[in-house]
Amino acid sequence: MRVVVAEDSVLLREGLVRLLAEAGHEVVAAVGDAPSLLDAVAQHGPDVAVVDVRMPPGHTDDGLRAAVEARRRHPGLAVVVLSQYVEASYAADLLGDGRGGVAYLLKDRVADLDALTGALDAVAAGGTALDPEVVAQLLTRRRTGDPLASLTPREREVLALVAEGRSNAAIRDALVVSEGAVEKHVASIFAKLGLPPSTADHRRVLAAVTYLRATGA
Repeated sequence: MRVVVAEDSVLLREGLVRLLAEAGHEVVAAVGDAPSLLDAVAQHGPDVAVVDVRMPPGHTDDGLRAAVEARRRHPGLAVVVLSQYVEASYAADLLGDGRGGVAYLLKDRVADLDALTGALDAVAAGGTALDPEVVAQLLTRRRTGDPLASLTPREREVLALVAEGRSNAAIRDALVVSEGAVEKHVASIFAKLGLPPSTADHRRVLAAVTYLRATGA
């Protein structure tokens, strides 16, 4: 894949470039601030942007806002967001358009080449990938009026794994159940969340968005 890296830490930026090259990807630009990210995406037309949430010039959520804007301008762009901390609203902001092609990873996990390349593969295929730590923390932040209240404990487990970007086969292996059982759980989740079959919407993405918002986004 052709990748743009946006990270203001020179050390981490160079590390990401090296990791991506080792995985066989082409880094077409590596930049250190949010405006440069937008310029690089416009110039190079990458498949994926790997973006730090907090970047210059404001050092708040400039990277995230630039990523959202880049996807608005270039709808085919997939994004892997890197964050130092779990901030569920950031993941929800990116997932909110229902198009998929978004991953949210904690920086501690970036050194794991398998985690990084897995996230890239997921977003390039139009899927989503949430860091397991994000999902684990969201599970502890349930609200009253929870739209997930009708789900069984097993369905909640399945939905958490869907939100991580896992395929049905991967969920089967994680929960040690049959793939048929996973398919039934997923179908039940879609029905309970009011997500009927549609050619326009990616139901797994919409289910992940519902999950994020219900658990604290």
